[in-house]
Amino acid sequence: MSTDEPTEKPSDFGGSLSRLLRMMRPERALLSGVFAAGSGYVVLWVTVPLIFGHVTDLIFIGARGPGIDFTAVGTALAWALAAIAGSSGFAWAQGRLTAVVAQRLAFRLRERSADKLNRLPLEYFDRRPRGEVLSRVTNDIDNLSESLQQVLSRVAISLLTLLGVVVMMFWLSPLMALLALLTIPIAIVITRAIARRAQPHFSAQWASTGKLNGHIEEMYTGHALVKLFGRQREAVATFAEHNENLYSAAFRAQFVSGTTQPAMSFVGNLTYVMVAVLGGLRVASGTMSLGDVQAFIQYVHEFNHPITQLAAMANIVQSGLASAERVFGLLDAEEQRPEPLRPVPLGTVRGRVAFENVSFRYSPDKPLIENLSLTVEPGQTVAIVGPTGAGKSTLVNLLMRFYEVSEGRITLDGVDIAEAHRSQVRGNIGMVLQDTWLFGGTIAENIAYGVGDVPRERIIEAARATHVDRFVRTLPDGYETVIDEEGSNVSAGEKQLITIARAFLADPAMLVLDEATSSVDTRTEVLLQQAMSSLRKGRTSFVIAHRLSTIRDADVILVMDSGRIVEQGDHRSLLAAGGHYARLYAAQFAQPVAA
Repeated sequence: MSTDEPTEKPSDFGGSLSRLLRMMRPERALLSGVFAAGSGYVVLWVTVPLIFGHVTDLIFIGARGPGIDFTAVGTALAWALAAIAGSSGFAWAQGRLTAVVAQRLAFRLRERSADKLNRLPLEYFDRRPRGEVLSRVTNDIDNLSESLQQVLSRVAISLLTLLGVVVMMFWLSPLMALLALLTIPIAIVITRAIARRAQPHFSAQWASTGKLNGHIEEMYTGHALVKLFGRQREAVATFAEHNENLYSAAFRAQFVSGTTQPAMSFVGNLTYVMVAVLGGLRVASGTMSLGDVQAFIQYVHEFNHPITQLAAMANIVQSGLASAERVFGLLDAEEQRPEPLRPVPLGTVRGRVAFENVSFRYSPDKPLIENLSLTVEPGQTVAIVGPTGAGKSTLVNLLMRFYEVSEGRITLDGVDIAEAHRSQVRGNIGMVLQDTWLFGGTIAENIAYGVGDVPRERIIEAARATHVDRFVRTLPDGYETVIDEEGSNVSAGEKQLITIARAFLADPAMLVLDEATSSVDTRTEVLLQQAMSSLRKGRTSFVIAHRLSTIRDADVILVMDSGRIVEQGDHRSLLAAGGHYARLYAAQFAQPVAA
């Protein structure tokens, strides 16, 4: 089973960033608001150190001369408070707009992912753990949204603050400003070196997260079997291995990227020392006032702060882009064959099915079905038997267009199903699988799934015909009994009965029954055979069966082996032939020989 491994090949983070920016185009107006609010914040904030420097000069000069002008000091402080309050308001507005942008992007990504999942072929899900796929749609999109919100909020402010501070520093002292700017190349070199080392670990972190989720999902859904076969230790050991891989990758990613901030702080402190020394000399020489030096030192702090923040954003950007790549990997996955531009309408389906020289391969070098031809007349019941891996389920999957034929064609009432819309083909086929599926809802809702709003009488009628009514009546809430998502509050046989009632209510033109009675007791099986005979009447039916006792009344029995039909006929003729079917039948009903 293959999964995408970002660590196996170089990741195109530039391409992912470019694609992410293109996806944000619908939010251009909001992004302009983010920039405007950030600009307002910076314009007001950078004036505060200048005002405080002016206050320092008023106090310093006043203390040495005619006295302190407290009115002027109070007015300056009032302006400073107004600037602080205004900048806080702009920062709040910018944060709110940023949250809207990030959540709208996440909303669209979830929509596209859900839509994409509906367009992916069954093959995609067969080759990947469900937990891995779910991790991309949930964990990765959430991480991308959170990363984007943090980056937009901080990066916009940091860049604008950096620009505003540089302007103010050059206005106060071009010489000292140039000295402070010497740290920028150093910061860029350090940040790029750390980011280059951290990126593979972030890719490994999110790949490990997908694997861990896949294992947890599989172990949780199969926890009964895990306990039954005593595989708890192996399950725990596998979990520990995935958990250790995730811990190792996450630790390396966070540790390496976490060295950015202390490195930037060290560079910033060096700048402080140089500015303090040069500023002191300039005050002593009378070329700058004490207030201007104080303001400049505050600007140096504000100058280093956005650089440190931008450097610290590197790990968040890398983590977000690693998740973005995984989401884009899902969105770029090869889809099922597109629907024809002008699909042929099926009309009222009679149920004549023809397989014409059909070949199918899961992979090009491993043929499964080769040159299979078969014609099924309307209303016939066709049973398909054979050993595991013979191609029985594949045959009906091709009919349902879950897979597309490699060669040949399948027709329904003379229409090539590849030229019809999938929804039309599947809408005429009712399917009951060996693996039952129920969702979290009432029994009535589960029976009516796929049919829409129907009167309660029709639901009860379908339930009675399939013997669901007899056990539903024993439940305290009857048809309003809520089934949990795993269906653990009803037995396996009862779950299968509900899915059969669902097919009965849908009243399809054709039926596919894949071991539909495998989980019911002998008495219920007899009752179900009666219900199935009534359900199949007048409908073309394909019955996949291992228990040969359930298909004796089939019009045609196909015996498959290695993707070929090796025998074909009814129950009596196949027994008389003494071939594959007769041997299978004898093996199932042979009496044990007493020693």
